[in-house]
Formats: sequence, structure tokens, C-alpha cells
Amino acid sequence: MKQLLQDLKKGNILLEEIPLPNCGKNEVLIKTETSLISPGTERMLLEFGKGSYIQKARQQPDKVKMVLNKIKTDGLIPTMETVFAKLGEPMPLGYCNAGVVIEVGSNVSEFKIDDRVVSNGSHSEVVVVGKNLVSKIPDNVSFEMASFTVISSIALQGIRLFQPTLGEKVVVIGLGLIGQITMELLRSNGCEVIGIDIDKNKVELSRSKGFIALNPSNGENPISFVQNNTNEIGVDGVIITAATKSNGPLEQAAEITRKKGRIVAVGAIGMNIPRPPFYEKEIAFYISSSYGPGRYDSKYEDEGIDYPIGFVRWTQNRNFQAILQLFSNGSLNFEYLITHKYSRLRFNVFFTPLSEKRFQLCL
Repeated sequence: MKQLLQDLKKGNILLEEIPLPNCGKNEVLIKTETSLISPGTERMLLEFGKGSYIQKARQQPDKVKMVLNKIKTDGLIPTMETVFAKLGEPMPLGYCNAGVVIEVGSNVSEFKIDDRVVSNGSHSEVVVVGKNLVSKIPDNVSFEMASFTVISSIALQGIRLFQPTLGEKVVVIGLGLIGQITMELLRSNGCEVIGIDIDKNKVELSRSKGFIALNPSNGENPISFVQNNTNEIGVDGVIITAATKSNGPLEQAAEITRKKGRIVAVGAIGMNIPRPPFYEKEIAFYISSSYGPGRYDSKYEDEGIDYPIGFVRWTQNRNFQAILQLFSNGSLNFEYLITHKYSRLRFNVFFTPLSEKRFQLCL
């Protein structure tokens, strides 16, 4: 089967023929029908792969600390051999998969062969995924729409942390794919949403869907706009979906948020929190972790152990189900976010809005 990989040493994209994966006892084997490209996350990975070793180290200071600690315990040469071996392993790309079940593990009773499902599987003809990261697609939802489920769950988890209420004014900073979806979900919660981005295409896309959207690079001042439209109170909160090393989005969010408001960081941003505005306004700050509770927990993801619904209402899988239900009842439709379709890998690959520079994939 074919799979899309990235060479972490050089940053090159590889389309490789690899063996069919085995299906573990807690896993589901899925034949891909549609795979959606998340431009922000995958572009970030591409840029990381193309960087020098020094640039890679600067982008991951936590990993550098791990390497230094390993040098102390294992020595320099064994540590460097481990690091270079790790960089030499091609990394699968993609995490928004929709397809058909072709095999289930011995501990899997939730799915059967030929079920239509979504998962966080990679860009590959066949993927193997833990059962808690797989959800059934309703009959009236297409594979194309279903492929938005996982990335929509990232936006949904940020909103769950934000806890919007009817009538609140909320700013979304960063109008890429996750930002556009976040605005739609906030509107579904009865919020007045204001989007901010320096990319004119993203701003125009938001405006075309009836949102207020501002472009600071075009002379539009978000701070003045918020003051004039909130009686100088500030917005109830900000969800940051931008991806930047700059601390700017966090500083701007603090400035436009009212007293005792809240800010949620969904995107990867600079995290040098300015103390005065957060202290003086008692602003609550949250960091959203991917699709929701269960993410990065090996017992949940690998062993298939679910959290009791009475204690954890919205796990990552239940977030998947919530998005799929919204697709099914017509509350959400992201057809307008699809810009390109390709089928050269025997399954569809979608491109979604980035900027004037389109994301390129050479197959």
C-alpha cells in the first residue's frame, strides 16, 4: 500500500510503498476513502523537517532537555546515535481520515467489517487505529464531509474549554481552517463572533459567511473596533487558533478581553504571558489539548479503555460523535472550505484555505 511520509532529516515528502499494517486486538483496520489535509499543522511539520538541526532544537526546547539528560546518563555517542536514528525514521503525515472497516481486533465489538468510519489515521491507503479514535459515519454524511470530523473536534474542544453562553461576544484570532470552524461552532452556540487575521483571503472567506472579520494589515484596528462595539468593556473572551511563534496574539487577546473574561489557546503560539493585564483583569487562561480528554493517554488510545461518561462527558471520541451528528442534521456544512480535490492515491486528498500561496503536494 502507499503512504505519505516526511523525511525529518531533509524535510522531503515521500510517497512510499509499505507493508499492510497488522490489526492489534484493540485496533481497527480501515481502507481509506478520503483524507483531508490540515494545512496549518502539516505545513508546520514540513517547515520543521526542512530546518537545520539547530533550528529543530530551537523549536523543541523540551526535547533538547531530554537529550541533555540522556547524555548525562548514557553518554554523548549513544545519545547522538539515538537522536539521529529517530530523525532517520520517516514520519507519517495526516490525521483526518474517513474510510471503510476491513478488519477489527479481537477486543473490538463496536465496529464490524464494511462500517463507514472516521479516524485520526494518516494519509495512507490503509490505516490501523485504536478503537477509541474511530467513530461511525451516519448514513447521510458523505466521506468528504466526514473527513472534517477530527479537525473539527480540535475546534470543538477549544470551545468546550471556553464554555460559551448565548449572546456573548467572542473574538477568534487566526482564520485558518480551525479558526473558520471555530467561528461556525461559536455561532451555533448563539455567540457574536469577530474574526481577526492578516491574510485578506481568510478575512474575505469569513465575511462571505456573514461574520465580522478584521484585517490589521489593512489598517483595521481590532482594539478600537472592540472598544467601540462593547462600550469599552471588552469582549467576553478570545479563542486563539493562530499558529505563530510570536507572543502578539496572546498580548492582543489580553488587551481586548473584559475583566474576568477568558482566553483559550488552540493554536501553537508564543506563551510569554504578560502578567499585568491577566492579573489586573483576572483573566482565565486555558490551553486546549487536541481532540479532547483521552488524547495522549495510552490506556485510552492504545488499550481502548474509555472514561466513564458520568465523569468525563466529552472524550475525544464523543467529540467526534458530536461533530458527525451536526453534519448529519445539517447544522454544519464545510463544503465551502474545500479548495482542491485529488484522487491520485486511489483515495481523495482535500486542500483547504491557506493563503495566496497554496499548499503543494507532489505525488
